[in-house]
Amino acid sequence: MFSKENRKDTISGVLFVALFACAATFLAQFHIFKSLGISPLIIGIVLGMIYANTLRNKLPEKWHKGIVFSTKTILRTGIVLYGFRLTFQSIQEVGINGILISFLIVSLTFIIGYIVGVKFLKLDKEITILTSAGSSICGAAAVLATEPVINAKPYKSAIAVSTVVLFGTIAMFLYPFLYKAGLINFDESTMGVYIGATIHEVAHVVAAGNAVGSVASTDAIVVKMIRVMMLAPFLIVLSIWLAKSAKNKTSNKKGSITIPWFAIIFIGVVGFNSFEFLSLSTIDTINTIDTFLLTMAMSALGMETSIDKFKNVGAKPVYLAFILFLWLIFGGFYLISFVVTF
Repeated sequence: MFSKENRKDTISGVLFVALFACAATFLAQFHIFKSLGISPLIIGIVLGMIYANTLRNKLPEKWHKGIVFSTKTILRTGIVLYGFRLTFQSIQEVGINGILISFLIVSLTFIIGYIVGVKFLKLDKEITILTSAGSSICGAAAVLATEPVINAKPYKSAIAVSTVVLFGTIAMFLYPFLYKAGLINFDESTMGVYIGATIHEVAHVVAAGNAVGSVASTDAIVVKMIRVMMLAPFLIVLSIWLAKSAKNKTSNKKGSITIPWFAIIFIGVVGFNSFEFLSLSTIDTINTIDTFLLTMAMSALGMETSIDKFKNVGAKPVYLAFILFLWLIFGGFYLISFVVTF
C-alpha cells in the first residue's frame, strides 16, 4: 500500500480522509451538535456517506488505497490510543457492584442481540455482531473495534453505527426525563450507574448524567468507562468463539484463532496510563489526537458505504437495535435494582 509506486496515491487518499475529519471536528463545535451529544465521529461518517453517494466517481480511484488504510491501520491505532482515557483505578471508584453490573450488561446484551438477530430476525451475522457489540459496550467505538476482528465490510459497520447512535440519542433525552418525572425510583448515585451501564455512546452518557446531577454524572462516567475497559477482553473472547465455530465443512476442523493485537496493546496502554506517568495536559493532547484518528476512520467507513447497500439489508438492523434498546432500559433497570439491593 505504501510501496514506491503507490505511496503518493495512498498519502493523497489519507489526506483526503483527514480533510473530512477536519470538517467533522469543526462542525462538532456547533452548539446544536454539542447539545445533542453528537461527536465528530458521527458527523464524520455522515460526511463520508454523503461523499460516497454523490462525488465518489469524480475523484481518482487510486486514492482508494488511502481510504482503505484509514479504515484499517488508522482505525486500529485509534482504538489503541483510546486506552489513555482509562485507568484501572477507575474500577475501585464504583466497587464490585459496578463491575458486576457492567459485566452482566455487556455479556447479556451481546448474547441477547446475537440470538435475536441471527435466530429470530434472520439478520446478517456480521451486522448482528456489530450492532450487538455497539449496544453492549460503547457505541460507535465498539463497532469500529469489532469490525476488523470479524472482517466485516465497511457498510455493515456504518449500518450498525447508525442504529446505535439513533437509540443512544433517544436514551440520552429519555433517561433524565423519566428520572425527573419520578418514574425511576433510584437515588441520584444509582441513577448514574443506570445511565452508565445502559446508554450506548460515551458522549450520550456524559450528557444524560449531567442532566440528572453532578453525583449521577460522576458515577455514570465511571461505570461507562468500566464497560469500555471490557472492550479488549470482549474482542479476544469473540475472536476465540468465532474461530471455534468456524469449522471446515469438509475436514470438520476448527478455524484458527486470531487474537486482535490492537486489543492486547489497548490493555497495555490502560495499564501504562494507570501509573500516571504522563501529565494531564499530555493525556488531553493524546485524547484529542485519538478523537481525530477515530473521526478519520469513521469518515473512511462512510466513504465505503453506499445507500444501495442499506436498501438491500432492510429494516431488520433497526428492529434489532430497538429490541436491545428496550432490553437495556427494562432489563438494565431490574438488573441494577437486584444488584444494588442484594
